[in-house]
Amino acid sequence: MLSSIKNVHGLYFSADNPITLSIPLFDLVEAIFMLGYEQVFIDEIHNAKDWSIHVKALYDSFPNKKIVISDSSSVLLRRGLGDLSRRFLIKRIPLMSLREYIYLKTNVTLPCFDPFSSTPSEMLTSVKNINIMKAYRDYLKEGFRPIFLEDSYPERLWNIIEKIIYKDIPFFVPQLAENHLRFMNAVIGHLAVSKIPTVNVNSLCSKWELGKRKLYQLLTAMEHTGLIRIIRKKNDTKVNSIGAKIFLEEPSIYYLFDGEIGNIRECYVTTLLQESGKAVYASDNEQNADFIVDGIKLEVGGKNKNIKEADFVIKDDIDVPVRNTLPMWTLGFMY
Repeated sequence: MLSSIKNVHGLYFSADNPITLSIPLFDLVEAIFMLGYEQVFIDEIHNAKDWSIHVKALYDSFPNKKIVISDSSSVLLRRGLGDLSRRFLIKRIPLMSLREYIYLKTNVTLPCFDPFSSTPSEMLTSVKNINIMKAYRDYLKEGFRPIFLEDSYPERLWNIIEKIIYKDIPFFVPQLAENHLRFMNAVIGHLAVSKIPTVNVNSLCSKWELGKRKLYQLLTAMEHTGLIRIIRKKNDTKVNSIGAKIFLEEPSIYYLFDGEIGNIRECYVTTLLQESGKAVYASDNEQNADFIVDGIKLEVGGKNKNIKEADFVIKDDIDVPVRNTLPMWTLGFMY
């Protein structure tokens, strides 16, 4: 948003500023437009009272002006934009790809490619001037969010997690108690170190004195605000479901806990596939493959991983693609 505002006559403000909270959103933005600004950029929009009603009225009242709003919580934004879908173009910023990370670190622009349809030669040519394994290893630990440019990546990542739990989720989960906040922290810690990437609903309900409805509500909130990533089987259409596997939102979170390597690998694969816009499903039969993407069966593991009956095996500890064996770094060039 701050980058976009450099070339226009616009004004940026955050809706969680104590000063802006004291003024109705419509009145504030109207005053900005009356000062001659052509565009307004509003961050943390969900903090403004009745923000969707005010934004709709502003859009209708100032058809020649541009309004850009953002929110770190996609659930809140989608809920508020229910009656604004015909007026606003909604964009989601994905987590960074390995290709984007390399660009920000080195200022080198590398081409995109589809690892499932490109030849080994094409993929290797794309990265011939880069130490790709070092870049990939660094990316795993710090590359999914541009906060690495500001140093102290672990501390900043912790701040993001705490903000989501203590500030974002309470906005739309009714009757959130201290016990629920501790529960969400515990789920993150469990998923980071457990060899099995899932949770036991009955055990958690008993341990944390939660009803199943509240537990599913909290897990759904964690999924949609970017704390966890739930991978379901294709035929799983239940409203309340923990899916087949649950990962943390992205691999670098695991490194805060010295997490389980098997989960880091599978989280990496599902993260990049989903962030590139693909639908990822857990395989109905893990003896055949781990995941199904666009009808392609994928197996994920280390350098000695057997392909089973998958179409491709994605391996962590190799650097060169060979036929239907892909190094993990290749998934970082899809977007």
